Amino acid sequence: MDPTLTLIGALMLVISIVLSPLSSRVGMPVLLIFLVVGMMMGEDGPGGIEFDNFELAFLIANLALGVILLDGGMRTRVETFRVGLRPALVLATLGVGLTAGGAALVAWWVFDLHWLMALLVGAIISSTDAAAVFSLLQGRGLHLNERVSATLEIESGSNDPMAIFLTLLLVTLIGSYEEGALAKGLMMLVQQFGIGTVAGLLGGFAVVQLVNRIRLTPSLYPLLVAAAGIAVFSATNAIGGSGFLAIYLTGVVIGNRHVRMMPMILQVHDGLAWLAQLCLFLMLGLLVNPSDLVPLAGGGLILALALIFVIRPATVLLTLWPFAFNRRELGFISWVGLRGAVPIVLALFPIIADLPDAQLVFHAAFFIVLVSLLVQGTTMAPLARKLKLEVPAGEDPYRRLPLDVPAAGDHELMLFPLRGRNWESPRALGQLRLPDNTAVAGIFRDRKCLQPTRELEVASGDVVAMFATPALLPDLGKALSGRQAPKHLAERAFFGDFVLNGDALLGDVEQVYGIEFDELPPELSLAECFARRTKGHPVVGDKVVLGPVTLVARATDADRVTKVGMKMDS
Repeated sequence: MDPTLTLIGALMLVISIVLSPLSSRVGMPVLLIFLVVGMMMGEDGPGGIEFDNFELAFLIANLALGVILLDGGMRTRVETFRVGLRPALVLATLGVGLTAGGAALVAWWVFDLHWLMALLVGAIISSTDAAAVFSLLQGRGLHLNERVSATLEIESGSNDPMAIFLTLLLVTLIGSYEEGALAKGLMMLVQQFGIGTVAGLLGGFAVVQLVNRIRLTPSLYPLLVAAAGIAVFSATNAIGGSGFLAIYLTGVVIGNRHVRMMPMILQVHDGLAWLAQLCLFLMLGLLVNPSDLVPLAGGGLILALALIFVIRPATVLLTLWPFAFNRRELGFISWVGLRGAVPIVLALFPIIADLPDAQLVFHAAFFIVLVSLLVQGTTMAPLARKLKLEVPAGEDPYRRLPLDVPAAGDHELMLFPLRGRNWESPRALGQLRLPDNTAVAGIFRDRKCLQPTRELEVASGDVVAMFATPALLPDLGKALSGRQAPKHLAERAFFGDFVLNGDALLGDVEQVYGIEFDELPPELSLAECFARRTKGHPVVGDKVVLGPVTLVARATDADRVTKVGMKMDS
């Protein structure tokens, strides 16, 4: 092996990682930085690397996407399916078809393509990209309300089968049309979804059993999960299912079951997912010469802007109107139709099949991804804040260490650094309102470990080591939080001064606070008010305005609001 190639590859990774802090400073998606570095190291850039092995690129891209989807699935809570599953599946199927049709019409007009090739372009750019969505939602400090975040994450993780089906069907029709091709294509769609779903669920349960039954060195558990996930991905592809859907569902099952050493698995997989994204976007950047994008820049820009400002919003409105989304939520979901690696990978199909205008299709897909990351990726966080879709987030521990001892059950050792205004004045441990079934393991101060006692005072700069279960993380995070939240996300500013039970009746609230709710019967509970307004699927942050009062959902259990904040109009 030529050491020069490994040196160049390592330097590309180093440059991309070093430049990644620019993402938060200038609001640029970090994936766009990786893509640009790859292009700069390519044939037209100072790197001068010639890379046109599309078959190798396709193999690497598939493996990288598999790793990214596995990590994204493990971080998707199954509880979010109650509010996000149905709308996400509609967007992932009907929405993809509508997007492909709208994009095909514009592509036919701007590129003067045969209608089948125009449909192929539409199919390739029809799906949102899980790598881009997971990266931007989880990496930009955004804590969106559950209805929006769940819909976006589930949609991006499950819409690949439809896009792949449309792409393969059109490649077959263009390359070698044969009788019954459409029927075969429809059968393939059912096969992709069906086998992918079954294989993913079975594979997930099998991986959970394997990890929990075998004793390994702790550092091997993350590698076992990664290898088993890729095995599910590859086996599903081999039998005609959607490997992308299968590995995403495998991750969902693993992430929502009790799995030995889960915090360590997630920590390592976070690094693996970043490595996969780095390699994927650097390699895709190498495949494209900027000079090849110039001739189609005009048409590509028209198509990209039509996709962002017309096609995606129209698709979202047509498909999500039956569900309980308000206008602000629909507007944000319309905007976050991020295109990333998947359209570029799908654009490799016509090149490998040696179709006419395949290079044009590939470069058009690449150009649209660039515009999407630049326009939508850079504005996603500011738009979410402008539309007031953020909800207060609890403090996460600095580190979580699984105990892996049968007697400890689900308990973990969690480290919470004390910081912020809440801890400027020392407070005794006995005064802290810690949840039940938790214990302080120790206090770290100036590189010393202090024995916890009720009288021991803690302050900013200390690190509290806690024994607790993952279920108690939200309550524990609030008790130890000192982070100064933005003004609009402060507890009292967001939820109001009064906290009520969801079972409280409107009539009782009227008597206690001297308010009149003329439009609703007094025997209605606060929880039922939210159920009416949200069609039975309320989430934290939902609001109900009743005359001079704004009710804010503060806590939920399944589909019922259990705690309500009340804000009085001043």
